[in-house]
Amino acid sequence: MKYFVTVGAQTIEVEVDGDRVLVGGEAIDAQLAPLPGTPLYHLLLRGESWTVAAQPLEGDGRWAMGVVGERVEVVVQDERTREIEALTRTAPGAAGPAVVRAPMPGLVVRVEVADGQRVDAGAGLVVVEAMKMENELRAPRAGVVQTVHVTVGQPVEKGMPLVTLASPEPSG
Repeated sequence: MKYFVTVGAQTIEVEVDGDRVLVGGEAIDAQLAPLPGTPLYHLLLRGESWTVAAQPLEGDGRWAMGVVGERVEVVVQDERTREIEALTRTAPGAAGPAVVRAPMPGLVVRVEVADGQRVDAGAGLVVVEAMKMENELRAPRAGVVQTVHVTVGQPVEKGMPLVTLASPEPSG
């Protein structure tokens, strides 16, 4: 399984396959074990022993990590989540249409919006089933549904437009 770990402005790719761990493409000797009944873990990294505190924060994949008295905020994403986010991301405050695209081939199982409907950022738009998992694609920002490009039961390919959001009309 491939993960992307972000600390500050730096993102590191970590791949875990059984006992094998690759960090930034380099194989490293690492073992991690929870300490039962605590938010602590024992980390054996390149022959050195560390006690690591890990506490989930509000928001997907956000963690507060403590090592040797230092506390850092870390964001951990798996490959699928990262790809979905990249395909639905729109720059904050961006004007103009935002197109939400299929992150992978699949089948549309639910359309949760209609043309002309106002949506808030994070509102569910379309659910696509891929590899026996349902993936709800959400609005990257508030707006008005300009076009729903798909219908329930329709197969979709990676990158295919699902919903186009127009900027919300200014209020006032």
